[in-house]
Amino acid sequence: METATETERKYDVSESFELPDLTGAAGIVKAGGAETHDLDATYFDTDDLRLMKNRRTLRRREGGHDAGWHLKTPADGDGRKEHRLPGDGDQVPDELRALVRSIVRTRPLEPIARLRTHRVETPLRDKKGRTLALIAQDQVRAESGNDHSSWQEVEVELVDGDERVLDAVEKLLLQAGATPAAGPSKVARALAGRLHAKPRKEKINPVARYAREQRDAIAEHDPAARRGEEEAVHKMRVATRRLRSTLKSFPRWFPGEETAALGDELRWLAGVLGAVRDPQVLEVKLLAGVEESGPEFIPAAQRIRAALEHRVAKGREELNVALESDRYLALLDAIDTLVDQPLPDAGDPAERARKVLAKADDRLDTAVAGGVDEELHEARKKYKQARYAVEVLATDSGKPAKRLVKALTDLQDGLGAHQDSSIARETLHEIGPDSFHFGVLYGRQEAVGKETLIAVPALVRASRRKKVRRWLVKA
Repeated sequence: METATETERKYDVSESFELPDLTGAAGIVKAGGAETHDLDATYFDTDDLRLMKNRRTLRRREGGHDAGWHLKTPADGDGRKEHRLPGDGDQVPDELRALVRSIVRTRPLEPIARLRTHRVETPLRDKKGRTLALIAQDQVRAESGNDHSSWQEVEVELVDGDERVLDAVEKLLLQAGATPAAGPSKVARALAGRLHAKPRKEKINPVARYAREQRDAIAEHDPAARRGEEEAVHKMRVATRRLRSTLKSFPRWFPGEETAALGDELRWLAGVLGAVRDPQVLEVKLLAGVEESGPEFIPAAQRIRAALEHRVAKGREELNVALESDRYLALLDAIDTLVDQPLPDAGDPAERARKVLAKADDRLDTAVAGGVDEELHEARKKYKQARYAVEVLATDSGKPAKRLVKALTDLQDGLGAHQDSSIARETLHEIGPDSFHFGVLYGRQEAVGKETLIAVPALVRASRRKKVRRWLVKA
């Protein structure tokens, strides 16, 4: 599969529109050598346009330099990532279907529109002959069911240029009578009648908003997590944990027996993601500075790396199986059903956040008094729940909420570092209990555990300062 990031801008123009002279703008010295293409593109989606509504377009195109299958997905900034595969027919390639499985689930992908475009494409070059951008004049005829439409537009796509080229060309196009395109894409314009349904009016519910954000994050990071990308696995796991924590912290907002079952399924998903993520994090922690300790530590480092990379590989296999399973797709459907329904007016979410935070405080005080590692770990998990509960309020409460979130994050990380040292010692014992050098590493992790506990009281005080929590009491 080929992938490329494209940055382009589109403009509507009249039938009599003529391109203005673009030479001299942002280093353009030549606009010539136009090529003509006749493009025939069939777009695929579910019957309820799930891809389009999630800013994805899937098409099979004939004609031009890149005939075949194209899937466009969001990228950073204003760009779009395009995934390309050769092929024809109406069977969507499995590689592309996998990239949108978390969105379409088990629903079939079928043709939803056909667009025929007569394109005149002109390269815009600088004095060195580099193509800064391509400018295309398109005559478009669209069919979607019984709906037919036609229009003309101009599309400017960056090649070796930068945003200054787009800005300069846009200025000249607007002066010549062009206007920004009516839709983000040709197919969106062809389907405007089905896409632009009037949104349902409802009072903003911060709990529902936060839950939906986590649902969207799970779907967003799904494709990269399938490829084993570390950051995507991490972010998908965090979103899963946040959603599960929200259901637990705000039970009155999510009544019904199905909520408990959904919480169990979210724990399962977080677990299979953790089977990939945890060994990756542990490897970094255990190998930090080990090989620099001297050549005698290299065999120990090699054993650690081999053991943990084996766990990561096994975790990835299990994750790929899980993400292809009916269980996972059913979980996504259940999340949609829960978070998209109107939630009851169940009271003040700030009150619930206060209670969750108070329980975390009590749990930590008991743990510190007892000095039991397991109790400290449970206190850490309670603070994570409290932090997520406060995050629910952050959008509406601004900087005060963000300061508390940061203080709770720092405390959670401090307690987490202690827990990580315990897990690291267990792992070292499992991998190399017979080695003197593993014993040295074990001792280092014991020291780390003690050092992290020394820092905890200051983190507790910082999280409990009146000016950090005052807003929550008043909320």
